[in-house]
Formats: sequence, structure tokens, C-alpha cells
Amino acid sequence: MSAAAELLAMRRPEDPDQENEAVRRGQQERLIRVWETPKGWRYWSDVNNTTVGVWYTATAFAFMLFAGVLGLMIRVQLAVPDNDFLSATMYNQVYTLHGTVMMFLFAVPIFEAVAVILLPQMLGARDLPFPRLSAFGYWCFLIGGIFVCGSIFFGQAPNSGWFMYPPLTTQERFTPGYGADIWLLGLSFIEVASIAAAVELIVGALKCRPPGMRLNLMPLYAWYVLVVAAMILFAFPPLIAGDILFELERLFDWPFFDPTRGGDPMLWQHLFWIFGHPEVYIIFLPTIALFAMIIPTFARRPLVGYSWIVLAAVGTGFLSFGLWVHHMFTTGLPAMSLGFFSAASEAVAIPTGVQIFVFLATCLAGRIVYSVPMLFVSGSLAIFVLGGLTGVMVALAPFDWQVHDTYFIVAHLHYVILGGVLFPIVAGLYYYWPIVSSRKLHDSWGKVAFWLMFVGFNVAFFPMHYSGMIGMPRRVYTYPSALGLELPNLISTVGAFVFAAGFLIVVADILRPRKDPYASRNVWNAGTLEWSGEVPDQPWGVRSVPIIKSRYPLWDQPGLVDDMDKGRFYLPDAQEGKRETMVTTVLDAEPIQCLRVPGPSFVPMAAAFFLGGCFIAATFHYWTLTLASLVVAIAVIMFWLWKATAVIPEKDEKYVGLGLTLPIYVSGPHSVSWWAMFITMIGDATAFLSLVFGYYFFFTIHADFPPPGATGPGLLWPSVSLGLFAAAWAGAVFARRELRRGGVMLSRLLMIVGIVASVGAAAALIWAPHVSGLQPSVHVYPATVWVLCIWTALHAGVGTLMLSYCLARSFAGKLTPRYDIDIANVALYWHFAAATGFVTVLTIAYFPLTV
Repeated sequence: MSAAAELLAMRRPEDPDQENEAVRRGQQERLIRVWETPKGWRYWSDVNNTTVGVWYTATAFAFMLFAGVLGLMIRVQLAVPDNDFLSATMYNQVYTLHGTVMMFLFAVPIFEAVAVILLPQMLGARDLPFPRLSAFGYWCFLIGGIFVCGSIFFGQAPNSGWFMYPPLTTQERFTPGYGADIWLLGLSFIEVASIAAAVELIVGALKCRPPGMRLNLMPLYAWYVLVVAAMILFAFPPLIAGDILFELERLFDWPFFDPTRGGDPMLWQHLFWIFGHPEVYIIFLPTIALFAMIIPTFARRPLVGYSWIVLAAVGTGFLSFGLWVHHMFTTGLPAMSLGFFSAASEAVAIPTGVQIFVFLATCLAGRIVYSVPMLFVSGSLAIFVLGGLTGVMVALAPFDWQVHDTYFIVAHLHYVILGGVLFPIVAGLYYYWPIVSSRKLHDSWGKVAFWLMFVGFNVAFFPMHYSGMIGMPRRVYTYPSALGLELPNLISTVGAFVFAAGFLIVVADILRPRKDPYASRNVWNAGTLEWSGEVPDQPWGVRSVPIIKSRYPLWDQPGLVDDMDKGRFYLPDAQEGKRETMVTTVLDAEPIQCLRVPGPSFVPMAAAFFLGGCFIAATFHYWTLTLASLVVAIAVIMFWLWKATAVIPEKDEKYVGLGLTLPIYVSGPHSVSWWAMFITMIGDATAFLSLVFGYYFFFTIHADFPPPGATGPGLLWPSVSLGLFAAAWAGAVFARRELRRGGVMLSRLLMIVGIVASVGAAAALIWAPHVSGLQPSVHVYPATVWVLCIWTALHAGVGTLMLSYCLARSFAGKLTPRYDIDIANVALYWHFAAATGFVTVLTIAYFPLTV
């Protein structure tokens, strides 16, 4: 049966006549009204994935250009010996911000920015499931980025490297001023944006695929998004935990990294590099994903080895978490540890190599069409392979001992990061620009830009291998003459400016006024769904949500685009004036919900502004303003949730076309918000376990921990807290169960029990170290106990707010036996909160009894 005949057989009498031009025109007009981008000053309230993604991408590139200017300042300073272009203090601020901005404000955010634009279109979705969350993440990113970058204009930029090793950075006598605090709190705020985007992308890839697009039919880009977003959930929380310990030492003198009081600077290195080495793959894998989309298009055939590359991506993500000690070979670790982590560092080359060979095999099996995107892809592969080879070299501990903290490592890092990230991103710009602007970038300009960037890059960074091998250390602001370093440094500086000139051509090509005609539809003749969009692009994403039967549906499903354009698939209309997309099952993409997503609002911006104010005020120790900003931020977020989430629809079901009727409101595991809560709590649990890791780390490095004579929190109050945590958990879980049975009054009573128990659990847990007289500034043991108690008590406090919110919703008639999504999600939260309480009490109260 042909595709057209199959669609005709699925039609029902109630389906509109999609062959009638007037019917289609009316549908399009309603869709445009619903999905229209706001005009004037209200434009900044937009939450559409395309708009937010463009903001995100443009801002990330602006930060990258800022970091690039800082990089050129570094090269000017090092061009000749004994240079005084920058003072030592300014140089330290410049190189610290250069690394910080490139890693935290460009390399990771650009992946999330591009994914926000492309993922819904690849999945045939109208939008991601939480568009306001995407907007909130963007505003957090913008505010935090301006705060961190702007510090250099006031002489208060961080100046101790993008890794901020203690004790140099934790002691005021070494790092006076606010620079380290700006780095810690500013980046912690930015990490909120990264985790918010990760949650959005995971739920989008798992739950918003079109009918028929099973997991094994997903575009490879979506697979990479899943892997990388999951890596963010496990990599960023340890850094957040480290930031908490770091800032507590700076603000309140809690000695987590002070060896004179039982602390150890090595804890920071462990927490930082548990984040830092997976981050290399977090920023590398999304660019490999761009290769996976670009190469098949220009090879004119499907990618060779789809299953192999999926397994390789998952394997790379998994192995990357076993490599963090790769950066700590010179810290005096045992030989067994060195051997294990050296082997793991070598092993990660295997899945990486699989991905490279898959791309080469696809090119050899197809007939390559030469283009600017493929030019950048080819250059990136050459540069990255060289960077990978030096990575294998430094994975060998004896070699790493020789070149550690030399310019050899600088060269390796830039070959991997710039070669593996920036070149593919520029390839993606030239490839996907017609989707963003409906026009192509200039081919001739692109070729000139490529050769300047390729030649300039290698001239700039290849000599650094030699400089490092002859002993030039990293992070020095000048060097004496007659060491043989003059010529390689001068060559590197010239190359850096040539590279910058090439990239500026790309920027000029993007920003130049355009009078070019629109590009043809699917200008590259690609096979994936993102190229089904109309030219010029329409704000609704896809005209109708299609049925997918292939990995390359535009190649394998004849007439698919015409059927989508004429509304022959699902959701061709917006009769109720609501923004809608489809939710499907995780494995087989079977339709289970017609999801209504919220429209434009300034609330996400306001929430980000006040939450940012909390972090910024804390940086400068304005505690009253910090508390006020936090209270307002919580109030705004509560207003956001109350008005725009779990909205009770005017009807239970909606006919979406082709004989299919779907519920509008669902709760539990079918709900996208349940998945968002589950994924968020996985990240939260990772941060908590990182703090627990700190406790047991100190236990392993000290002969006596707790130290002799130390008074612990005792058993009574921690045990009381544990019992109250159990009661609060039971209150939330059984409140949901009773509500579903129709016991509204009993459900409210159980919520009240949960609220009282959670407040009591938090109070008992804080009272335990207080009544025991534990002084956190005296030794690392009481400090570690206190930080675990505070973390767990805060989670009890959040649980209290959640149960109070559900209780208010119940009294307002917005939480009923039929519409119970709020209490379902809160009950899920309390599973994690109760587990947190159990582990905390087990660690601080019962574990010392076994020692």
C-alpha cells in the first residue's frame, strides 16, 4: 500500500478535508496566531524554541568572541620575552577568564543552544516540552555570563586559573578581593542554566518524538543529545558540590581544603576533575553529532554503522567518568591508581576511534559532494585526530610527568577543544544556516575563512608542542630571552591572529546585510526531518506531526513533505487556540498525550533575574539583599507553577486526526513533568553523593576520622530526624494514593502530616550538631557533618514548600482525584528526599559506631 493510500485509509469522517485549500488556509491562520512571535518589547517574552535557541547561540558566540580577544591579549604578551604589555596581575585575570569563558560560557552552552533549535525540528515536534524552562535557562546564562565577564572591567576578575586550585584560592591572603567568589557563585548560577537545558533536552528526546520514530530510528543527533545531557546530569553536580565547600571555606572559614585543620586540597581536585574530564567529552560529542548529520548528506547515503556509532557514543560517555585522575598523575597517587586511570585513559580512544572510522567509511562508501560544511568537517577531523594522538601520549603517566603543566598540554587542549569543537560548529553554521535564516551563507567567504582558520590554527598551536617539550611552563606571564622560546612564541602569536582573521570572516558573513534570495527548500537534499520546514520558516515548527518509518524519512518516505504541508498527519489545526505538540512512549513512540505548552511570558526572565540577584548579592556579602532576592525568586517560581503548569483543560481528550484521540492531561510516568522531576533529582542526588564522597574521602586519608575527642552529633536527634523523614515521605506517598481513591479530605490531612514532619525532620537534623557543640571552623570533621545536615535540611524545606503548594492547590480545586499531577511529582521528589535523609543519618550518626 502506498503512503498516500495508507493515510487515506486512516482518515475518519470527522477529519477535515485537507485537500480543500480554504480549509488548509484557515488552519494555517489559526496556527500562525497561536505560535506567532511577539512584537515590540514583548519579543523578549518569547519562549519558542527557535527564538530562544537563536538568543542562546548568539550569546554563546558573543562570549566566545570576548574570550578570543582575551586569548589574543595572551599571545601579544607572550610574543616576545620580558614583555610588559600586561602586568602579572592583569595577565592572571585575562588567562583565567579566557579559559573560564571558553569552557563554561561557550563550549557547553553552544551545544545546548544548537540543540534547542534543532532537536524539535529533527523530531517533528512543535516545541520542546518545557519552553519556559528553556527561556529561564537562557536568562540565567546571560545574567551569570555578564556578571563573570564584566568583573575584569573592574579589576575584580578571578585570577587563579579556570580550575581554581586551593589553597591558593581559598585563603584571603593569597587571593584578596571578590575574584574567586565571582567565579564560584557566578558559575554556580550558570550551571543552573546548563542543568535546566539538560532536563529539557532529555525529556524532549525521549517523550516528544513523532509516532513511529522508535529509539532505533532516532536521528543520531538526538542520540548524542541524550548521551551528553545525561553526562551533564552526572558531571556538573560534583562541581556544584565542590563550589559549595569552596565558598563555605572562603566565607565562613570551614576548613575543607586546609591541611592544618584536617582538610585536603586534593578533595577539590577530585570533585573538579570528576566534572572536568567528562566535560571534554560533553563538548566533543555534540560536534561529532553534527558530523553524523552533515556527512551522510554530502556522501549521499545513510551513515554506515548506525548501531556502532550509538554504542560508541554511549561508551565514550560512560568511560569518560573513569578518567578524572588523568589530570592528577603528578599529585603523588599510588602506582596502582596511576596504572588503572592510565589504562582507562587509553581505553576511551577505542569508542572515539570507532566514531571516526564510521565517518570515514561513510565517505568512502558514498559519493562526496564537496561543500563548505564538508571542508570544515575534513579540517576538524585532521586536527582532532592529532589532538587525540597527543592525548594518548599524556595518558601515559611517565610521559605526563615530563610535560605536565607545560605548553605541550596547552597545545593538546586546544587541538582537542578548538579542533573538535569550533571547526565542527562552524561546519554546522554553514550547513544549518538556511534553517535559521532561510538563506545560505556565502560559499566563497566560507572557503577563505576555512583556510585562514586551518592554517592559522596549526601555525598558532603546533609550535606549542615544541615549546612545552623544551620546558616552557603554563600560566607564566613572561619569560627571559636566550631560552630558545622566542621564535616558537612569535610564530604562535602570528598564527593566532591569522586564525582570528578567518573566524572574523565567518562573523562578518553572518552579520552582513542580506539581499540574497531565499534558499531552496532542503537546499542540501538531506534525508532527516529538520529539513522538512517551509521557506521562509514558519513559527509553528511542523505543519502537522508526521508518522515516521525510517532514519532518513525525506529519502525513504515519498511524498512525506507534501503530506506534512497539507496537514494530512496529526494536529493540523489549533481550534482551541492553544500551543500543542504530541507526547509518545519512550521506546516505541506510540502516541499517549496531546501536550499543551505555555506561550510567551516574562515570568521566566523575572525568576532568573531575582535568582541571579541572590547569587550576585551573596558574592558581595549583602546578606539581607540575598535573602530578599531568594524570597522573591521563590515567589515568582511559585506563581509560574501555579499559573502555567498542570492547567486543568476544558475537556479531557482531543481528536488529533487520523482516527486518533488523545488525553490532554496525564500524570505519573506518562507525564513529561514526572520525567523532568525524575531527571532533576538524579542530578540532585549526584551532587549530594559528591558531598558524601567528601566525608568518606576524609575518612580514608586520616588515621582517625572522626578525630580523637571529637564530639559527634549523637544518635538521638539524627534518629528522630530519620523517623520524621519517614513520616514526611509516607505523608506525601499516601496523600497521592488517597487522592486517587477519591479521599480528598484524608489526602489533605496526610499532606499536613507531611508538612509538619518535614519541618520537624529539618529542625532535628540541624539541632543535632548544634546541641552537640560541633564547631565547623575548628576541624574538617564538624564542618563536613554540618554541610551534610544543612544540605539535607534544605531538601526537607523544599519538600515542605512542595507539600504546602499541593495543599493550596487542593483547596483551590486545582488538585483533584482526576487531576493529580502535582502530588504525583511531589511524591516522587520525596522518594529522593527520604533517601537523602537516610544516607545522611547513616553517615553522620551510625557509620562512626562501626569504626
